[in-house]
Amino acid sequence: MVIEVVRIGQRLVRDDRVTTHVALVARAFGCSKIFMTEVNPEIKDTLEKINNTWGGDFVVEFIDNWKSIVKMKKKDSKIVHLTMYGESINDVDMQLRKEENLLIVVGAEKVPREIYELADYNVGIGNQPHSEISALAIILDRIQKGEQFKNSFPGAKRKIIPTRNGKNVLVRGTRD
Repeated sequence: MVIEVVRIGQRLVRDDRVTTHVALVARAFGCSKIFMTEVNPEIKDTLEKINNTWGGDFVVEFIDNWKSIVKMKKKDSKIVHLTMYGESINDVDMQLRKEENLLIVVGAEKVPREIYELADYNVGIGNQPHSEISALAIILDRIQKGEQFKNSFPGAKRKIIPTRNGKNVLVRGTRD
């Protein structure tokens, strides 16, 4: 399954960190790419540094128009819009696992009504206000049933080695 993310909009200043974290979650939880509109170009630099240090080839692509990407991807992917007002994740997670390709839409501010109509799935994570970062993490985990944590990131200079207590990081073939 190929999973990509499109981030629609950004609230100035406040959202640089939030958008960076949306991209970090997308990368760490198995997505191959994120499309972004209206963002600070430093976010792309940050993700390239993460790829360089922690491995992988996650792609950040700046776009001018979210609608053209969604319509293009709709030809070979299912569009999943994360929203507080959609179907419960509990009712659609098994269906999402069966899809071949997904494009997950993560809004910043109020999204245009049109995205609800373009989406194949409007999915709500919980029934209370919460972060789009957590919503993305939850849906990616549900879709992949935790298997994304077994992914390797080729070219990594650092790798976290799970331990019961403390910190264990493998750095270029040595342990810290």
